[in-house]
Amino acid sequence: MSGILDSVNQRTQLVGQNRLELLLFRLNGRQRFGINVFKVREVLQCPSLTSMPKLNSLVRGVAHIRGQTISVIDLSMATGGKKIEDLSTAFIVIAEYNRSVQGFLVGAVERIINTNWDAIMPPPQGTGRASYLTAVTEVENELVEILDVEKILNEISPLNAEVSEGVAAGLTTEGNEDKIIFIADDSAVARNQVKKALTSLGLEIELAKNGKEALNRLKAIAEEYGDVTKRVGVLVSDIEMPEMDGYTLTAEIKNTPELQNLHVVLHTSLSGVFNQAMVQKVGADDFIAKFHPDELATAVQKWLVKKSD
Repeated sequence: MSGILDSVNQRTQLVGQNRLELLLFRLNGRQRFGINVFKVREVLQCPSLTSMPKLNSLVRGVAHIRGQTISVIDLSMATGGKKIEDLSTAFIVIAEYNRSVQGFLVGAVERIINTNWDAIMPPPQGTGRASYLTAVTEVENELVEILDVEKILNEISPLNAEVSEGVAAGLTTEGNEDKIIFIADDSAVARNQVKKALTSLGLEIELAKNGKEALNRLKAIAEEYGDVTKRVGVLVSDIEMPEMDGYTLTAEIKNTPELQNLHVVLHTSLSGVFNQAMVQKVGADDFIAKFHPDELATAVQKWLVKKSD
């Protein structure tokens, strides 16, 4: 498995063109799953795990890797399946979400594929595991499921989505009381977290499940008002979304006359210097790493009251 991510840094040109790369893996059985390569730090054979008292039942133990102690979550158990029994043949996918590093225990790791975000579709309704999916795609005539990792992590260690009293007391939307805040995110958990944090601003909030849905709705608002900013104050968008990612959504907004004055805050569990460069490339106004409610609310207020150039 060494070397599977060696060329990741040379693949960044795919992002911003509505493309992504997925690391494919299996849990128990034949079903394939995928995770965005840009969230993955490392893939390694499962090391010895140390049990610790009072760990969540979904955490199989902690691993000591390169001077860091990392919790290892059994992804099969976390999505309602059986635990991965044979650790000697299992792998750990070390990934960064929401400003922290986790290890995800998986049964097998296959390879990296590249695809288009428009080939990534919302999950089908009515399936047992659907509540743990943000999207699905097809590879070699087989369904690949993309897990809602933010939901899994929130069930293990819930995030506080409340803005602190001190910050809330200083928030103001004076002169923008008739505006709405628009949120686009494919994770229901993340949408609710963002909505909860931004209700402190006291404005109406509208939600979309992906970039395509958000763009269509923003165009409809612009058709009614002439310029979308007469109704929408700020767009807070995730980056990873099925059908159209946040980078492409931002680029479309900035290249559409009736939308281009809208302030766009990209809010994502992806982090790092690379993402800052992409923010500038597509013309976004700000980048906030998930998830800190005070920081998010403060940033949204700043762009809400800031006049467009």
